[in-house]
Amino acid sequence: MKLSILLLAAGSLFAQQSFDLVVYGGTAGGVATAVSAARQGLKVALLEPRNQIGGMVSGGLSGTDMGKKEVIGGMALEFYYRAGQRYSLNRHLQEIAWMPEPKVAESLFRDWMTEVDVTLFENHRLKEQTGVLKQGNRITEIVMENGARFRARFFADSSYEGDLMAQAKVSYTFGREGISQYNESLAGVRAHTESHQFAVDVPARGKDGKVLPEISTEPRGIPGSADKRIQAYNFRVIATNVPENRIPWPKPANYDPKRYELLALHLEAMLPYLGRPMTFNEVSLMRIIPNGKVDLNNRNGFSTDFIGRNYEYPDGSYAVRARIWQDHVDYQQGFYYFLANDPRVPQSLQNEVRSYGLAMDEYLATNHWPNQLYVREARRMVSDFVASQKDLQTDRTKTDVIGMGSYNSDSHNVQRFINDRGFVENEGDVQVPVQPYQIPYRVLVPKKSEATNLLVPVCFSSSHIAYSSMRMEPQYMILGHAAGIAAALAAKANSAIQDISISDLQRQLREEGAVFEYSIEDNNKALAQIRKRYAAPARTGPSPWGRSAKK
Repeated sequence: MKLSILLLAAGSLFAQQSFDLVVYGGTAGGVATAVSAARQGLKVALLEPRNQIGGMVSGGLSGTDMGKKEVIGGMALEFYYRAGQRYSLNRHLQEIAWMPEPKVAESLFRDWMTEVDVTLFENHRLKEQTGVLKQGNRITEIVMENGARFRARFFADSSYEGDLMAQAKVSYTFGREGISQYNESLAGVRAHTESHQFAVDVPARGKDGKVLPEISTEPRGIPGSADKRIQAYNFRVIATNVPENRIPWPKPANYDPKRYELLALHLEAMLPYLGRPMTFNEVSLMRIIPNGKVDLNNRNGFSTDFIGRNYEYPDGSYAVRARIWQDHVDYQQGFYYFLANDPRVPQSLQNEVRSYGLAMDEYLATNHWPNQLYVREARRMVSDFVASQKDLQTDRTKTDVIGMGSYNSDSHNVQRFINDRGFVENEGDVQVPVQPYQIPYRVLVPKKSEATNLLVPVCFSSSHIAYSSMRMEPQYMILGHAAGIAAALAAKANSAIQDISISDLQRQLREEGAVFEYSIEDNNKALAQIRKRYAAPARTGPSPWGRSAKK
């Protein structure tokens, strides 16, 4: 079978095309939705606004957020099993590669679609404001910026932004609910934020009395109150310390070392606190991945998260989002360049940062910088059922279970403000452990009065607090897996997606390795089914673990 990739020029004329299911957004959840439906016999198109497939799984988040790995089943487990085959981990008595390199991950996603004839349309972005056509509560057609038009019986919005969902007039929200809305003790503005905080007092103003860059002058807000602030985004940069594959940290065109004055003061203040300079791993969390590479993330009070600079992103126009995206590139490239070159950075830290650089064999089309901004959270659908804190903590079982989650309630900071003592402080980070919980089908479907043929596996129906745990990439794939089968069941029954047989959905998911219970037995059954699917001998090749990537 072959994968159809149509790269179409803007301004061309296109005939209308028809499919059983059109999936918008080539994220990991989108690929899982498309492949899952195609396996059920549907004619499927996947429309990707840019030309990157896999979202954050191939966009730099190689250090997979697993939680309890025993709850990861179905197509999510299958993906990481395929990664294990690609790396020939059987030679190491292992099967699953939880942390594949981005280029490997994207290749696996594309192979997946090839095998089941998903038709992929790259550089197909939804026309702004008028891209969705409806008749009553059914979407009939979507229109792209380049003029392409797609009709389908069913649609899925698997983008991080939820643009198709929003244009379809499906209810949604963004930002943080207050404590009272869903009776969530973790909701709203945080009274105290412990994680990714400044461990020592750092003045918010310079010697001239002016507020330092990257600090908001807005008040924190009343603890427990709602707001429209968004947890911080960043890029999950892939770096290496293998000299022949290393490119020096780029200097952004508008680099100004003064914007990192707060970072310099923080590094200086931490010297007596730690009794030594900070390390690279302490200012930018390292996750070791194959072939001498690391996935770099946010860590500590001032790091790669561009706090407070993404509030306009969820509901922003394409132009606004492009500006925010580039602002994040400039900030984060400047962050690493400052650490590697500024004389105010302790020499040991500067030397360590210089020993790393961008990986030459990743992201060839974007100068080796990640091609996906980590949109941790944007719009969230508001349906008849909204998952909330209790669904992670006390009401953890569901009759319409389609998969499981287990990662911490994990929200990054949303603002950096001046506290009442005149020092800088971060606010919004949530790090609260949860026990494994079941995810219900209801989070995928809009209100029936709003759309009967739309599934939403990424911007699903949940509060900010519930989303902070459920937003992990394996869960997006788990939800996409269920969405694809649900579309096939609705097509077969000629029904609304709200009216499918849940028992049939669950039975099919089980047959394809889904996990509904936190148990080794359930996980073993799921893995056995996936092993059976890939019974052919694994590829052989050089071991990926033979090169250096020291913390």
